[in-house]
Amino acid sequence: MTDTPYHDITGRGPVLLLLPGGAGHPMGLGPLVERLATRFTVVTYDPLGLAHGRLGQPVAEQRVADWSAGARRVLDAVAPAGEPAHVFGTSSGGIAALDLLARHPGRVAHVVAHEPPCVTVLPDGDARRTELIEQLDGTGRLPAEGPSATPMGVFLARVLRPFTSYVPAAAPPPGRLTLAAGAGSRGQLLYRTAEALAERLGCTLAEFPGGHLGTLDHPVEFADRLAGTLRSNARTSA
Repeated sequence: MTDTPYHDITGRGPVLLLLPGGAGHPMGLGPLVERLATRFTVVTYDPLGLAHGRLGQPVAEQRVADWSAGARRVLDAVAPAGEPAHVFGTSSGGIAALDLLARHPGRVAHVVAHEPPCVTVLPDGDARRTELIEQLDGTGRLPAEGPSATPMGVFLARVLRPFTSYVPAAAPPPGRLTLAAGAGSRGQLLYRTAEALAERLGCTLAEFPGGHLGTLDHPVEFADRLAGTLRSNARTSA
């Protein structure tokens, strides 16, 4: 497959690839992108094309490797050849960002993965994964296909289970990864998961504004924290 996946570009500056959470629909991320676009060329990846006219069409069960492969193709299309790009992913997008770094480290300058739900890295991870799935399924069955389909329905039916079973295979190159967790998530499952991942992968854990939905609830503060994290790591690796 050689076509370039769905994506949008805005802003000027170093390339920052943004991988949304859920089913990859970038809904609600406008204020975050607008703030980041004053400092970066923000490339927002839409892996299933849900924001590009494909919502309601059939969707197969998703694979992390397919999302990261698509992200690689987007980078090949938008970033100068041989120039690594910054990458930010949140929730399921954070899992795809971890896989992108593992599979294609040469295309990535630095990854910030915000609360990726790789809960099986916890000592009681299998039980926590079961609880998380049951909790989210309790929000009600939503359609994944058809005229009344929703991004949340696609996430619950096609993304949640395969993505929460993902475990990073190996530690990334030193200084290339920051795990992020929301200050409002302290003590919660995904904060503990980020802590466990940071220890497992030997990387920094950074607190960001808000909780799991900090990108939506505190977009300006979140964007500024992200920009500072990326630039700090760029200086360190220079």
